[in-house]
Amino acid sequence: MPHDDSASSSDPPAPDAEANASDTAEMDEGLTSGETPISSRKKFGTFGGVFTPTLLTILGVIMFVREGWIIGNAGLLGGLLIIGVGFGITLCTALAMSSIATNIRIGAGGAYAVIAQSLGLEVGGSVGIPRYLSQALAVTMYIFGFREGWLYMFPGHSALLVDVCTFIVLYGIAYVSADFAIRVQYLIMVVIGAALVSIGAAAATGSMQYGLGEIQLWGDFVGTPDNPAEPQSFWIVFAVFFPATTGIMAGANMSGDLKDPKRSIPVGTLAAIGVAFLIYVVLAIWLARSATPEELTGSYYVMMEEAYWPSAVLAGLLGATFSSALASLVGSGRILQAMGAHQVVPASDWLAHRAPNGEPRHAMMVTGGLVFASLLVRDLNAIAPLITMFFLVTYAMICAAVLIEQSLDLVSFRPRLRIPLWVSFLGLLGSLLAMFIINPTVSFVALVVTLGVYAVLVRRHLDAPFEDVRSGLFVALAEWAAKKVTELPTMQERAWKPNLLVPVESPSDLRGTFLTIQDLTSPQGSVKIVGLPSHDNVDSLQERIDTLSHAFRDRGVFASATVIDAGGFADGLRAGMQALRGAFFRPNVVFLRMPEAETREDDYRHIIREADREAVGTLLYAPHPRAALGQRQTINVWIHDRSPDWRLSLEIGNLDLALLSGYKLSQNWDAQLRLVTALRDPDEEAKARDFLEKLIDLGRFSNATATVGTVPFSDYIRQAPQADLNIFGLQPEPDFEVIRRLVDATDSTCMFVRDSGRESALA
Repeated sequence: MPHDDSASSSDPPAPDAEANASDTAEMDEGLTSGETPISSRKKFGTFGGVFTPTLLTILGVIMFVREGWIIGNAGLLGGLLIIGVGFGITLCTALAMSSIATNIRIGAGGAYAVIAQSLGLEVGGSVGIPRYLSQALAVTMYIFGFREGWLYMFPGHSALLVDVCTFIVLYGIAYVSADFAIRVQYLIMVVIGAALVSIGAAAATGSMQYGLGEIQLWGDFVGTPDNPAEPQSFWIVFAVFFPATTGIMAGANMSGDLKDPKRSIPVGTLAAIGVAFLIYVVLAIWLARSATPEELTGSYYVMMEEAYWPSAVLAGLLGATFSSALASLVGSGRILQAMGAHQVVPASDWLAHRAPNGEPRHAMMVTGGLVFASLLVRDLNAIAPLITMFFLVTYAMICAAVLIEQSLDLVSFRPRLRIPLWVSFLGLLGSLLAMFIINPTVSFVALVVTLGVYAVLVRRHLDAPFEDVRSGLFVALAEWAAKKVTELPTMQERAWKPNLLVPVESPSDLRGTFLTIQDLTSPQGSVKIVGLPSHDNVDSLQERIDTLSHAFRDRGVFASATVIDAGGFADGLRAGMQALRGAFFRPNVVFLRMPEAETREDDYRHIIREADREAVGTLLYAPHPRAALGQRQTINVWIHDRSPDWRLSLEIGNLDLALLSGYKLSQNWDAQLRLVTALRDPDEEAKARDFLEKLIDLGRFSNATATVGTVPFSDYIRQAPQADLNIFGLQPEPDFEVIRRLVDATDSTCMFVRDSGRESALA
């Protein structure tokens, strides 16, 4: 925007509100762009930074050379309906963008910044990268439109030379500064204003020769000047018109260069849409009353032919295409610079650079090279629909971001401009419908490209310098699911998964069991680490177990950690189980390591009894001092002698958690699972084997085999097939001396497992 020379150096300082707005804009950009704000950067106001580029982009080539054809095909009412639907979708999107722009520190990047700060850098980048490319390629499309108008005046000129010269002029203006570009747009606005005055003069001097009773209200959708015999339809004509409304982001793209983006983007964008809509409606009425439907559908240049000064309309056409190209070129460079500042694109550090005056010169170089290369292709008709689709994907994502924030009802969503929920919903629905009405195939391609970019960015683990609402979204979904689950029966064995409660007094307690815990819970289980400080090491223990929980998460297992200082190991762990009783995602198995001191054995018995009361399973891990877990190739799950009753039912006793634990480990180890039993009476062998095989079949343990010993357990324990891990049942009052003897007898690491009553191996 031009400097105001009317104020002298003796004028009083600016009011605090204006100064605060400027300071806030610089602070906002510093928070989002990753660079130190440049004090000498020119900042723009609402009129120059938003209203002018937005209005000039909407008043483009569609208005000058297609609106007459649209009215001729659809009739006055049909044409007004098309204009109303197109602007309605645009208005909903603009309201959604304006609402969220008043709730965040938007910084540079326009729509990209809005989406990234709402749904994360990955979603922002997946939309921003295709949008940048489409914005840059739109420059080429506008240059081609400018060339058509130029050749209408000078048909002997070389088309390629006109394109290259136009590009050089455009790039030179955009490269110098956005300030220079906006000054040029002021001149173009005067030219377009002169074209509209020419049309008004024609209306005043009698061009509107047909009365309202003589005009066609609903058209016959007859065809195009190139192919009059090819019938059209309402939605085909709508598809031709809709790109005219996709210029609403031209001002938002300048967000990083605005004095007060929270005010300028809503006011400037909505004002531009209102003025443009009024102009389109008035022109539709003028066209319907100034020419017959045959004349409107027979030539794309009816507006020029009916105007009072045809040359003024032609100048307006040239100015409209030139200004649209200029706004797109300036805006696309800023989108690329903003993505570079957030490390979203390759060579990000280089692209994020700004010149001393704040211009994104490096990003402009890349954008200029892309536009020039596309000029040499000479025909972008194949990808022209894709450009429109990426604009619509952006609109849809903006509306989706606002809809999500509105639905979550978070305290942080406090926009200065509040809109009803249905506005953002209609914007989202309208954008998606417009995509598939215009071209379903290209719409599908655009969505696939967007999802592909998202998948690549997710793998890069981008580190955003701002918060987004994804955590709130997932929490809201979890809360919704929790409420639904509470309405279901309490026993949900089919939904069971291992959620381990792991007590630690020192992080070294997990040194030998970390991988075992990981293999018990991966991939869908979880780990809750409870630190039980022995002295005054609460803070240091919290920090160290937080590191352990991060280590689990790095390996794909969800983990969290907390410290409970309740006066001792047993009391602390019991307090932890009691405190977690009301939690929705509560642990269902307490993981204990074999006590090294006999003085701790009574604590373990108290913990096991408390676990029974809380309906929490118990898993006691007893490592072999030498063998550890061996090669992790075989697992024995021991089943006690059930003679004489070997009937199988859903209630299989204290065996469910043992079987499920053995199965989980066998899957993650790729190990063989054996179900083993030892009989006091050899005559029971057939019944026992049949029981084990049915258990394997009903439990769907495809990697398991049955082994039956025909001698008592005390003798068979040393004769049974060797395993890297043996799993036994755990009594409510365990004899730890017996447990130690079993570890010695099997010459392997053992687990002793007690059911919670809420799991089922046969579910």
